[in-house]
Amino acid sequence: MNWHGKTVGYALSGSHCTFAEVMPQIKRFIDAGANVIPIVSHTIMTTDTRFGKSADWQQQLKDLTGNELISTIVQAEPLGPAKLIDVLVIAPCTGNTTSKLANALTDGPVLMAAKSQMRNQRPVVLAVSTNDGLGLNAANIAKLLAAKYIYFVPFGQDDPIRKPNSLVARMDLIFEAAEAALEGKQLQPMLIERFNY
Repeated sequence: MNWHGKTVGYALSGSHCTFAEVMPQIKRFIDAGANVIPIVSHTIMTTDTRFGKSADWQQQLKDLTGNELISTIVQAEPLGPAKLIDVLVIAPCTGNTTSKLANALTDGPVLMAAKSQMRNQRPVVLAVSTNDGLGLNAANIAKLLAAKYIYFVPFGQDDPIRKPNSLVARMDLIFEAAEAALEGKQLQPMLIERFNY
């Protein structure tokens, strides 16, 4: 696929433990010629964790993409009417974000970007990272599996012994999942073995 002239909305929600894993995937889009617009949730703008400081992640995203962060609903809203994004990737996509998206809640920039993208009948690619994917959030994932314009990065249980409800996407397949989504296809197999231990 020729990515030159295409714009990727790359949205990150608060699964801080996967940030280091997704940053190289953003670079893959840029190296392929795409323009990448970074979209971040409130938690990324405000929360320091053992996985890194908020300011450092923000700067890394700006340096990597060459674009300013979209970090408010007001900034994200024009993405839809202007049809600025060819494909929206939400990676990592937390259980909280999955739940809200499945139930049509729009209370932050990531969800506003997703709403805008679906309004335009354009693809949204989710890379789940949630400790309750096989718990209460299973119903929300199921709703999104049946939704139009929603595609998943292949995912599986990352630690079925210690965290039997936890699901995490293969972040190294984000680029391939986005390519497939632009062709209206779900990258297969979608359910995979993903053990980290």
